[in-house]
Amino acid sequence: MKQDKVLAMLGLAAKAGRVASGEFSTEKAVKEKKAYLVIVAEDASSNTKKMFGNMTQFRKVPYYCYSNKEGLGHSIGKDYRASLAVTDEQLARLIEEKLKQIETTE
Repeated sequence: MKQDKVLAMLGLAAKAGRVASGEFSTEKAVKEKKAYLVIVAEDASSNTKKMFGNMTQFRKVPYYCYSNKEGLGHSIGKDYRASLAVTDEQLARLIEEKLKQIETTE
C-alpha cells in the first residue's frame, strides 16, 4: 500500500494537537468555528454524513468523505473514528489540496 499523504498529514496535525476527533468533538469544533476542515469516514453512517454535510455547508467549512473509520482513527493514533476536524488553518488547507488532487485523479 502506498503511503497515504492525507492520512500522514492528519497524523502530523494530530501530533500538533490540531485535530478534534469523534462525533462530539468534531461537532463542537465546527460550532465553535474552530474547524477549518471536516473529514468523515466513507463507512460512517449515512446519518453522520448527512449531519456533518449539513452542518459544514451551513457554516461554510470544507467537508470530505475520505478513508474508513479504521484508517482515520489509525492516522491520528486512536481507534476507529467516524469523523474528525482539523483545527489549524494552514494544515487544513494543505490537507484539502491533497484531497482535491485525489478527487481529480479518480
